[in-house]
Amino acid sequence: MSRLHPLAERHAVEKLGWLRAAVLGANDGTLSTGSLIVGVASSHATRGSILVAGLSALVAGALSMAAGEYVSVSSQADSEHADIAREKQELVTDWEGEVTELAGIYQKRGLDEDLSRKVAVALMKHDALGAHARDELGLSEATAARPIQAAFASATAFSSGALLPVLAAVLAPVAWVSWGVSLTSVVLLAVLGVVGAIAGGAAPLRPALRVTFWGIVAMIVTGGIGRLFGV
Repeated sequence: MSRLHPLAERHAVEKLGWLRAAVLGANDGTLSTGSLIVGVASSHATRGSILVAGLSALVAGALSMAAGEYVSVSSQADSEHADIAREKQELVTDWEGEVTELAGIYQKRGLDEDLSRKVAVALMKHDALGAHARDELGLSEATAARPIQAAFASATAFSSGALLPVLAAVLAPVAWVSWGVSLTSVVLLAVLGVVGAIAGGAAPLRPALRVTFWGIVAMIVTGGIGRLFGV
């Protein structure tokens, strides 16, 4: 596949997918870790037990997110490599058929038959595999699956969201850990809801209220469980 030209324009829209994924990962970290800390703190646990629970939730959640993302994106990468290998073979065994196939794609996009064939021939002379990867398979350097990068980004996003509830548990007096973590988590969820909505091109109020509402529900439920079974 051909690489992007060093002077190629970079548009803000290219960053939105990564930004939205990062916001969702941070949202998961905040909600799951904050809720767990609230549940443990509500059971009248010691500060040490609360911090162990919070840090364990942060580490386990980040590793789980990283492992899941790595497996998922690795499967995508395997499929991409298989498609590319098949295209290479077809270019060797059926060049004319691949020209016709590519020209047909351009015809569907609005070019007439003669021009679509000329474009297909010109692009294939320049970079046959790149042309088919891009226009037939929808693959490019910018969208290629990168398992390690995806795993690291997912773990980092989760950890960044989980860190503030853990810090709130460290700084708040033991008697106020539940309230301090709850307030910190809800505020952070609201902020992440606004950022995620903007990244997705939506009005921020409704998404922010939605994620805040469910965050409050999660903390009420886990806090209630902690009180019910706490000693």
